[in-house]
Amino acid sequence: MLGYYLRLSLRSFRRAPGLTALMVSTIALGIAACIVTLTVYHGMSSNPIWWKNGELYAVTVNPLSPSQTRKAGDPAYGSSQLAYDDATYLSGSGIPKRETVLAFLFGAITSTPDQTRPLPVMIQATTGGFFRMFDVPFRYGGPWNAAADRGPEPVMVLSHRENAKLFGGTDSVGRTLLWSGHRFRIVGVLAPWHPLPRFYDLSAGDGGPFGRSADAFIPFQWGPTLRDWPAGHMSCSSQGSASSTYQGLLGSGCTWIGMWVELPTRAARRHFRAFLQAYAAAQRKAGIFHAVNTHLWTVSQWLSLHHIVTRRSGLLVNLAFALLTVCLINTLGILLAKFLRGAPLAGIRRALGASRRQVFAQHLVEAGVLSLAGAALGLALSAAGLAGVRLLYRGSAAAYGKFAHFDPIGIAWALALAVVATIVAGLYPAWRIGRRPPATYLKSQ
Repeated sequence: MLGYYLRLSLRSFRRAPGLTALMVSTIALGIAACIVTLTVYHGMSSNPIWWKNGELYAVTVNPLSPSQTRKAGDPAYGSSQLAYDDATYLSGSGIPKRETVLAFLFGAITSTPDQTRPLPVMIQATTGGFFRMFDVPFRYGGPWNAAADRGPEPVMVLSHRENAKLFGGTDSVGRTLLWSGHRFRIVGVLAPWHPLPRFYDLSAGDGGPFGRSADAFIPFQWGPTLRDWPAGHMSCSSQGSASSTYQGLLGSGCTWIGMWVELPTRAARRHFRAFLQAYAAAQRKAGIFHAVNTHLWTVSQWLSLHHIVTRRSGLLVNLAFALLTVCLINTLGILLAKFLRGAPLAGIRRALGASRRQVFAQHLVEAGVLSLAGAALGLALSAAGLAGVRLLYRGSAAAYGKFAHFDPIGIAWALALAVVATIVAGLYPAWRIGRRPPATYLKSQ
């Protein structure tokens, strides 16, 4: 029977090609608007390391002056980074399974003697735990060890992108690069890795939370060793003021270092929180802090704290669904008018023995074919819309080009919306036409 209903649906479409095209286009427009906005919204709001959301924690320690004590109960108040002394002390606790500190540095590297122009790069100064904590994939080699952090040893990990620029994508492990007057040995090359948003460092680098990741990674202590000033966000409003010397910066209390810890068990989290509170109490007792906020943030809490997805993004999603609703209501009205205009044919089928259920099924199949055609066209329009998003943001944030594309979630939404469109746009008109008495139409034939 399904094949018979499909043939009847195609004949119905040929009788009114204009109405058919209008309904398909209306459904497609609503679905495309939802797919584009939902895909972009999902890319902006998703947790890029959701499988470790309950294990990874950002650490914040925010000193408060006497005038700020009233804000001590607000965990979101203060800086999201640490001062050098705080980061150095907290990273030596030994409690977390893994821990890392990080800061951005800018510079230029030279790969070979015949390279006449140094290549500007964005370097992440971090620790070897960074790569294992955040499940960073490697194409060649691997991360450096703890001894390289303590040295610090002149070792470097290249991004996939930078390795392609310098060495044509070949295995460059063991080769050396010149940076800040020192030769660094390459110990690893990353596979393509672009977590979006860049949760581990939301403010530094190129493009903010949706910018590209670092071009290269070196042990954190090379920053103080070479006295390279941090290139990311720095705040000096809470504990002190910036100094004109690098040594003064380290002791100034300015915040510019990010810190993450991996605490896979409840006992480890409880132990590290107690360690944080004891550190804050010791600093208050020594007169360094008047009051302090200490907090651990999961990745999802960290993204929410920094308002990665704005209210405007949520409003656009609501508007897209409102447009889909309007499109479906208009489709329902057109479909109902079309079915009622074809009611005489339905009356003849009823008189020849077709049941109400069969007439209902025939018209529901017709509505379903329309919805599937609308979903297919909607996917095509969505592809064009996402291509437009990539084109619009190509000069300001390369990240939009990475998440503004079809993914399984977008396709699932398209299929779900097609089913909803079938039910909403076809169920009521099909029911109405099935309830019409056939005698009225037989008298007029």
